Formats: sequence, structure tokens, C-alpha cells
Amino acid sequence: MEIDIIGLISACSYALDCIEAELVNIKNKHGKRVAYISVRMGQYFDLPEDALQDLAICALLHDNALTQYISEELQKHSAKDLTADLVANTTNLHCIYGERNLAKIPFKTDVTNAILYHHEHADGTGPFHKKWDEVPLSARIIHLADVVDIIGHSGAFETQRWDMVKQYLIRHTDKLFDAACVDAFFHIFSDNEFAAFRDDSFETKLWEIVPREKQTFDWETCKNIADFFAQIVDYKSSFTSRHSIGVAEKAAAFAAYTGYDSTQVQKMYLAGALHDIGKMAIDNDILEKPDKLTDEEFSKMKNHAGYTYLILSNINDFEDIRDWAAFHHEKLNGKGYPFGKTAAELNEPERIMACIDIYQALTESRPYKQGFSHEKTCDILDDMADKGFIDAGIAQKIRVCFQNTTI
Repeated sequence: MEIDIIGLISACSYALDCIEAELVNIKNKHGKRVAYISVRMGQYFDLPEDALQDLAICALLHDNALTQYISEELQKHSAKDLTADLVANTTNLHCIYGERNLAKIPFKTDVTNAILYHHEHADGTGPFHKKWDEVPLSARIIHLADVVDIIGHSGAFETQRWDMVKQYLIRHTDKLFDAACVDAFFHIFSDNEFAAFRDDSFETKLWEIVPREKQTFDWETCKNIADFFAQIVDYKSSFTSRHSIGVAEKAAAFAAYTGYDSTQVQKMYLAGALHDIGKMAIDNDILEKPDKLTDEEFSKMKNHAGYTYLILSNINDFEDIRDWAAFHHEKLNGKGYPFGKTAAELNEPERIMACIDIYQALTESRPYKQGFSHEKTCDILDDMADKGFIDAGIAQKIRVCFQNTTI
């Protein structure tokens, strides 16, 4: 299967930025700014093209384990304590998780420890107590780029950003950052160029350095990529653990049962894995509310499908998967969301995804409810079909397809 892998990872970085913005008040596109600073520094160090692409991927995903870390650590600490912990960089867990997660991403070069050590200090006082000469260049670059963007673009540092960045780097040379990386940064960036981050022109320059080209991967690799993103989404809330993976598995299984070819089945899996990526932009107070949502809260919740559409629209030649993923809350009677599509505007894969999402949500157990049985769930689907919400034929096939399955 051909995938715009850089575009897909870039889209995911936007979702990750939503989480990071909640924690440390960093403006959106943090991941892309870190990637741009990183690849510019990589060019200074004469990294070859493949290494630059891999550096960009690592930079875009440097905090890929934030949702996993938050989900697990919130069980032990308050949100306030956890935020302080992340800002103070006194933990290494999200680095460990992030390094492990990247095993699912197809790299062209060796990126070992790029994420694991991206919070290490030059003097050995970081989480793993590794000095700069024990840390790969990619990790040292990402560390500096990450800190520079936090200082330069967080809401707490809106004025005199360049001076603050300069002073911070100079003050912490050979302490937090190795001198070679600091020298590289100052060689590349001036106050005028740094100020250009106020608009999005840097993003165009990023894709000029790291071209957005489709690459061919075998299905196992594509599935690993899909599972990587689904895991990030599902860790956003303990209420929906494994929901995205479940939708992906069932959507693919149903597509195969219905007679779709292997490419279509694989695309259905990807759409299922990514269908809720927009929930990364929704507050957990809404996602995890066990009671009925207020009208205002439900309005915000409905935005997640629109965010999914927006996020996936930034991937080249991804329109089918984007629509199958984003339209999972549309209804045949035109009363769904985000776009109020009617039956005439919804194709079969989009109708399938809507039914599978409902089936998965009803059958899975959550902290506040036990999952329904297959039969009860199918009865609910039939009732929804009778009301004109979903496709009756698909609902009937789901009853047969999953009656003796453990998917």
C-alpha cells in the first residue's frame, strides 16, 4: 500500500500538540516547529537525506507517548502534580514509552535512543544521567529544538522571545545542551528568522527539506502504523481503551466478509484506527463524563468528527480513508454530524464505519458500564435502522458476521 507517511505522521503531530497545549500552554504546531528546527540543524551537521527524514519523524513524534503517560500516571497523581512533573522534566517514563512505540514506525536509518534520550542534559543530570557524548546527535538536536520552542512560543513567553531563547541557551551551554548544538542553532537562526515562526511559512520550508512523497509499505508495516496511531488515541481516555483498535479490526473483518478486496480491507482498517483521532482535541472532562452531557458539552463532543476530517485532510491522496473515518457519526436521515450528510451522500464504506463504531461502542465494557451482548447490540442496531439512522442491510449482515467471533 502507498502512504504519505510523512503527511500521516505530521497529522498525528497536530493531535499530539492538542494534548501538549493543555499541559504546558504551547501553541499549536509545536511538533512541526520542533521538526523544522531539527532538520535545519541536521542540515548544518550534513546529515544525509534519509537521516533528515527520520529526524523529522522523530521530532514530529517526540512526545508520542504523552497520552499513554498521562493515562497511566493520572491514576497515581493529580493533574496538577503531573503537569508540574512534565514541565520540570523529572520523569523518564514518557521517553521510555515513546521509544518503544516508535518500533512500529518504518525508519530508513538507525534512530535508536532518539526519543529515549531526548530529555538528557549535556552534563549528565538528565533523567538517565547520560552525558552529551553518550547521546545520539538526533536526541540532542530534538532536545534543544523542543526547549527552544517551549520558551519561544508558550503563552508564558509572548514578548522578547528571541532574547529569552538566546539567554537561556547561552546560560545552559555545556549544562543542558552541548556546545556543538548551541553553535549550530545560532549559526542557523537569527532574530528575524525566529520571528518568522509567527506565521506558517516555516511549514512550507519544512516540506521542502523533507518532501511529502508517497512510499510503498507491506501490509504488516501499514497495520503497525495504524495501530501506533490508534494506541495514541485510545490512551487519551480510559473510557475508550482499545476502542479504535476494536473498530479497525471489526471494520476490516466485516469488509472482508462482505467481499471487499484486500486493498479495500486494509483501507477500512486504517480508517477504523484513525476514526477518533479528532478526540485528541476534546477535553477529557467531556470524554470521561459518565453522566449525560449537557447541550454545550455534546456540541463540543461532536466537534471530534470534524477534527478527524480536518486532521486527515492534510495527508496526500487520503480522501477515501479520511471520509470513511470522519463520517462515522453521519446518519442516513441527514441528522448526523459533522456535516449532516444524507443517505444519497453516504457510500457503503462510510455506512459500514458508522455501524461498526456503534457496534464496538455498545459491546465494549467501560468503567461506568458493562458491554452489551452481541444479540442485544444487534437489536439496537435494527431499531436504529428502523428509525432511518443507519443502513438496515449492513445491520443485518453485522448480526451474522459477528455472531460467533471474538474480534
